Amino acid sequence: MSAWEIGGGVAGGIGLFLLGMSMMTDGLKLAAGPALQQILAGATRTRGHALGSGILVTALVQSSSAVTVATIGFVNAGLLALGPALWVMFGTNVGTTMTSWIVALVGLKFNVEALALPLVGVGMIMKLTGEGQRRGALGGVLAGFGLLFMGIAVLQQTFVGLGGQLSLPQGDGVTIVLMQLGIGALMTVLMQSSSASMTIALTAAQSGLIGVQGAAAVVIGANIGTTVTALLASIGATPNARRAAVAHVAFNGLTGAVALLLLPWLVSAIGSAHRALGLPPDPATQLALFHTSFNVLGVLLMWPLAAKLTTWLQQRFRAREEDLGQPRYLDNNVLAVPALALDALERELGRTGELAVRMLREVLNGAAVSAIARDHAIFVRLDAAVMQFVENMNRAAMSADTSERLAVLLRVERYHETSMEQAISAASLPAPVSTNAALMTRHNSFVEQADILLVRCDPSLPTVETPVWDAAIAASDSAYEDLKAAILAEGATGRWTLVQMEDALRRYSAIRRAIQQSVKARQRQTSDMDD
Repeated sequence: MSAWEIGGGVAGGIGLFLLGMSMMTDGLKLAAGPALQQILAGATRTRGHALGSGILVTALVQSSSAVTVATIGFVNAGLLALGPALWVMFGTNVGTTMTSWIVALVGLKFNVEALALPLVGVGMIMKLTGEGQRRGALGGVLAGFGLLFMGIAVLQQTFVGLGGQLSLPQGDGVTIVLMQLGIGALMTVLMQSSSASMTIALTAAQSGLIGVQGAAAVVIGANIGTTVTALLASIGATPNARRAAVAHVAFNGLTGAVALLLLPWLVSAIGSAHRALGLPPDPATQLALFHTSFNVLGVLLMWPLAAKLTTWLQQRFRAREEDLGQPRYLDNNVLAVPALALDALERELGRTGELAVRMLREVLNGAAVSAIARDHAIFVRLDAAVMQFVENMNRAAMSADTSERLAVLLRVERYHETSMEQAISAASLPAPVSTNAALMTRHNSFVEQADILLVRCDPSLPTVETPVWDAAIAASDSAYEDLKAAILAEGATGRWTLVQMEDALRRYSAIRRAIQQSVKARQRQTSDMDD
């Protein structure tokens, strides 16, 4: 084979595998999104439940990254404590080994072209005719499976053709093992997929290009290489995402180090277990068993250390969380699971809603300009982060229900923005001063009723029943009309100039419109949560 054919075969095989994996994972996430959330939500009872949930969901959606970001989303949303979340993530390391078994038992055992092409054809028909529906998502899964198997077939054919032309690092010396380890890590970093690295290692071993122990070192390197991806994803992420990344590094680093130290004995033990279990006598199946075994070893190693690791992580990465102008729940890593991205967005909108209400109450009660300006600056930064997050969300595939919910949340944020704009407009006008006792009584009455209504609008407080809303809105509107009449009387009698009267009317009108926007936001978001 020429160098061009070799390079094209390897690149094409990897490309098909990654494209298939991406389509399959995206489809599974859309089709199994509710199940993913239900399983993870029940993962809080014991570390065993959390570990099992991580294994099960990762095997279901074929993406440890998706499960990890989903877990982070639950932690950010306050639905899952950090301790159980770590065990879910440790479980993903075991669950992701399912890919190795698929490659070893299916991809390298059958004439996959006979299976792959029909899968691609049927899957694409389902995807095109069921866009936005579960059928379309499942079609993407089938087409992804087909492409994944085609990629494996291309790699296998290329490696078989390389039999006498290429020799990967062989042997058990320290330098050779470190080279094998580096190859696995480098492939994962370059391709951003440990599954692709694993597939190359399994295919190369099956084709005789590398021994079982050498391929096992490559597999360990691939696992360690995922820590680079996790660290890169944690840059600029939420504190919980950075804690998760450090936990991921700790798990894979410790597991990889121990597995590397015990490599010859582990490979020998796996070989004996392989025969005892009656598995097919080939390198790929032995490596799949090794991959699963050393990740289970990692779980056993972390069992006595997890509590201390959790405590240590909870004391880290707190400075950014204390900055009110930074998003607390928005994390681009959760964009991979639209339902969780929406949950994060909704919680961040709760923060922008709190700020809008607080700023309006400050204007209403005549707070210092510096306090109003501070909250305005915080709101602007948060609002910009929300809009950027939504823009990033729009680049991902979403179901019809997800799109509808996103539209509702965008409307809620627009209400918050308008409320803030009206509050700033009111704050720019002078607060009226009058010696007329009747006017000041009506002013105080309006401030009191408006403040009561705004408290109901605060997203951080419990919701109230419709009759309570109606009564608070009616009382505020009545107080506003009484105050407006008193202001007009001040202008009509000449106690105020017409400019003073107009400024006062514009100020209170802006406050009233801001309150109305806050009421709409609270009612709309409450209605969406109830649905």
